[in-house]
Amino acid sequence: MTEAEIRGSTTIIELLKRYPDGRAARLMSDLNWACAHCGGAFHEPLTMAAKRHARDPMAVLHAFRALEQGGPSPDQVEAARRMVE
Repeated sequence: MTEAEIRGSTTIIELLKRYPDGRAARLMSDLNWACAHCGGAFHEPLTMAAKRHARDPMAVLHAFRALEQGGPSPDQVEAARRMVE
């Protein structure tokens, strides 16, 4: 069974379930997101979480999609970590 592509509407809890090895939680930690641990935003879509944390939603989406190929790269993490207005 192939998993569906990670979309902007994919929720935090779906990401954590999709990667039970902790990859998604580690990426959230690398981005300085507390979502993986606080429980307050488990059902929040990925792009909404990015906006709430003042991050570029597309950069965040690319970083999480890269988990499928063994990423993200340091450049992708840095782009997703960068705060935007």
